[in-house]
Amino acid sequence: MSEVAEQTNVRLWTPEGFRDDSWRHIEDGDDFSVTGDVILPLSAFLALDAQTRRSANHRIGVRLKSGDKIEAIADYLENLPLIALEFPAFSDGRSFSKAEILRRRYGYKGTVRAVGQVLPDQLSHMLRVGFDEFEVSHPVLLRWIEEGRTGGLGLYSQPSARSDKPAGKYSWRRLPA
Repeated sequence: MSEVAEQTNVRLWTPEGFRDDSWRHIEDGDDFSVTGDVILPLSAFLALDAQTRRSANHRIGVRLKSGDKIEAIADYLENLPLIALEFPAFSDGRSFSKAEILRRRYGYKGTVRAVGQVLPDQLSHMLRVGFDEFEVSHPVLLRWIEEGRTGGLGLYSQPSARSDKPAGKYSWRRLPA
């Protein structure tokens, strides 16, 4: 079982609020059961036979570690309802890029979930690049969310997967939509 799934204080948050999580993390396809929604690591997902992937595609999500390549699941994106992108440490931001690439380059419409080290100062950026859900265990972030403090910065200089409004006469300045 993954470290994230074993933590009892992990709560699932979306911009609409906290909610129950119907997805569970499993480590390999051998644990794959007939019922329920599961999130598999990339290697376990790719090891599933094609028939299993096709018959259960509506309830299989894939977890990408920061070093995994999106191209490995590019052919399956249309049938994947959830992609969980891992943040193993505060200093590893590769999953920010993956979320943005999934949304912009691949036009992925499913759920993009942040798992692992989801930290307070990263939440607003995660929302901007296309994350929909967050497995939150950091006590400060949990408190901030409960207090409604999710907005982050009010002015940005980088584009995002979400719509932005131009801010003044500088084309590179943007306001959240």
